[in-house]
Amino acid sequence: MAAFPSVMAGRHVLMIERGDWVPRGPQNRGADGFFALTPAYSSEAPYHVLAGGEGDTLGTIACVGGASVFFGGVSLRLRERDFESEPEIVGDSGAEWPYRYRELEPYYSKAEQLLGVAGTVGRDPTEPWRSAAYPQPAAKPAPMADRVARAAHALGLHPFPLPLAINYEATASRQACVACNTCDGFACAYHAKNDLSVAIPDLQARGLRLETNTMAVRLATNGSRVAEVECVDRLTLQPRRFAGRAVAVAAGALATPHLLLASGLDRMNPAGDAIGRYLMRHCNAILMGWFPRKPAPRNEFHKHIGIHDFYYGHPSIASPPGKLGCIQQFGTPQTDYVMGLTGGWIERHTAGWRQTAARSIAGTVLPSIVRRISGLIAIAEDKPNPANCVALAPGAANRYGMPPATITHHYDLRDLAARDALVGAARRILREAGAAPVMFPYNIQTFSHAVGTVRLGVDPRRSPLDERGGFRGLENLFVTDGSALPRSGGVNPSLTIAANALRTGTHIAGLL
Repeated sequence: MAAFPSVMAGRHVLMIERGDWVPRGPQNRGADGFFALTPAYSSEAPYHVLAGGEGDTLGTIACVGGASVFFGGVSLRLRERDFESEPEIVGDSGAEWPYRYRELEPYYSKAEQLLGVAGTVGRDPTEPWRSAAYPQPAAKPAPMADRVARAAHALGLHPFPLPLAINYEATASRQACVACNTCDGFACAYHAKNDLSVAIPDLQARGLRLETNTMAVRLATNGSRVAEVECVDRLTLQPRRFAGRAVAVAAGALATPHLLLASGLDRMNPAGDAIGRYLMRHCNAILMGWFPRKPAPRNEFHKHIGIHDFYYGHPSIASPPGKLGCIQQFGTPQTDYVMGLTGGWIERHTAGWRQTAARSIAGTVLPSIVRRISGLIAIAEDKPNPANCVALAPGAANRYGMPPATITHHYDLRDLAARDALVGAARRILREAGAAPVMFPYNIQTFSHAVGTVRLGVDPRRSPLDERGGFRGLENLFVTDGSALPRSGGVNPSLTIAANALRTGTHIAGLL
């Protein structure tokens, strides 16, 4: 998205990518296709979690298109109020958007067009105004989505079709969506999900140069400019250097501050102490319900419904006051993936059983249970906390020359209270939809919604980026990924990241 305006203006643009293309085909639909179980794109993530997770964790996804290749397609705008101060969440953190919704709106519309988002206007009770319609109408909801929507209506709520970056009509280069159950967390086997990798061939045809398997390890400066991007070929370990009039870093909310800190650029920024800090990731939980009949009898995709009645709080929820977040439908998980996650647990807890009984649990009972569950996900906005951070760590550099890094993260008590309030509302909806029982919530531990570590802002002493995404202290360096967002908002961040990157990319194209 940051490259798009300059490529379209005929400028010479080089994209440096640490990973490679994700092959597409039947292999994407198996358990090994799930992003957390795909070592080819995640095994070299050099982050050790000191708090808020368990040991080494998936922090970045190295492939052409990045994390978008594995996202679920949900493409929601922040609400207009999200760009204004929210004292219950912001506190004394200094998190402040340097512009308002109206300034980002044209870029939201452009991002929706480029991603081919399918949606419906006028059903979301918190929907912000828009200058253009969605490029595609929303897909016909699956039967389970209708069931959840009816249950929400019965409780006086206002469910709406989630806008999804999914291609529902075949094109010359891509097949239409077949509504399979390997969308959220998987690379689309059919190129029907409009992740960012599908846009890159068009940019290459217009002159974009893409260097894959190339790891950026240092930004070398000369005075007030980045003079070179020092890289290492990931396969041969040979050094490479590149120079350009402008440099945009878009490695994600973990890898971007890692690169900036490893380059010593915090010493050149008046808000250098903030680089790597204020890490946010949403306070999420998945609540699953068991249904007497299969919710998706054809194993079809059914993540179609969103509920925003609790976004700014709700009369039925006394605590915490103020903004909460959203609830979205979460489909039946893929059986092979659940088996992969629980295989070790089953082995440990059936060690003394006869092998036939253990095999029955692993091969028959568990898949039967999984096929009858469906659920909702609660997404609560979390507070920007300076103690939540990515930081350099002592120790030897890796084989590419990058120093080790750590992640420290704790949720605030208010974050947890907001999540729990949304989980309670989701539980009522699932019960109304016929789930019995509604199982305990599963708290998400990945950093898939990570934002905020090199944030935009007004105060030069507290925000490393200016209002256009420029890195304070260096004339030609910009940051265009999720790390630039000063707050997480209460919806999936992907569309806001895309729109902000287009906005900054437009500024860069003007400079060039």
